[in-house]
Amino acid sequence: MKSKKKKHSLTIKQRNSLTGYLFFSPWIIGFLVFTLYPVIYSIRLSLNELNITTNGILMKFKGLYYYNEAINVDTSFKTYLIDEVCFTLCATPIIIVFSLIIALLLNKKYPLLSFFRGVFFLPVIIMSGPVISELLSKYIIDLSTFNPLIHQFLMGLPGFVRNPIIFALHNLVFFLWFSGVPILIFLAGLQKVSSEIYEAASIDGATAWEKFWKITVPFVKPMAMVNAIYTVMELANSSNNKVNLKIDSHLLEVGRPYSFSAAMSWIHFGVTLILLLLVYLVFEGFGRREKA
Repeated sequence: MKSKKKKHSLTIKQRNSLTGYLFFSPWIIGFLVFTLYPVIYSIRLSLNELNITTNGILMKFKGLYYYNEAINVDTSFKTYLIDEVCFTLCATPIIIVFSLIIALLLNKKYPLLSFFRGVFFLPVIIMSGPVISELLSKYIIDLSTFNPLIHQFLMGLPGFVRNPIIFALHNLVFFLWFSGVPILIFLAGLQKVSSEIYEAASIDGATAWEKFWKITVPFVKPMAMVNAIYTVMELANSSNNKVNLKIDSHLLEVGRPYSFSAAMSWIHFGVTLILLLLVYLVFEGFGRREKA
């Protein structure tokens, strides 16, 4: 008898896994070529002195020299970085609260609802650096000339009340411009809340304020965390950000092309990462307090 040869065939699970990897492979290749390699090369640039010669690119190891230059020598970069951190810490809560208020209004049923939703999402579609710069330069609010009565009223308030209001009014156009995606995310979360829950709360005698804090806020809290992370990232990547403009201005600087900008970019990345970690810890702290 002829011995039957064993056929090595793939199982259904293995075939499905292979198919999945096959469809996933373009993203893996794209990540390795267009993301991972530039990241590694950027780290290498920040640690080396780059010289572009007729024989090619020559690199000389400098260690943390350019990082020290950015932090301790170039005072403007450190100033811009501190200003960005302060602005992000102040602007992010305002954008989140404003987006939630607009989302609550857009979640109602009234005529031309789709039109108003489109209007608030329009900045996301046409967002660009020149557009934002033009809006900020021409339509920024100066309370002292726009409405002297409001300005006089605000000047009479305590500093801890007056300063946030003035900050919000001065940057109103900027906040509107960065609220499109957070509004959309909040709106998606609000539409998942069943109307039966609100009806049951109304039957039990709950006021609108109680329903907001006991029903709406717990449902949208995960969306608020996503929006906070998104807002921090958008503010950090904004083309109007002075830190980014500073990095761009040193890209082709004679004597240290690319290396100094790469070092500043990684410092900026580290600061942004700390801000994102702070956002996570804040929301994690609120979650633990509620469970307790």
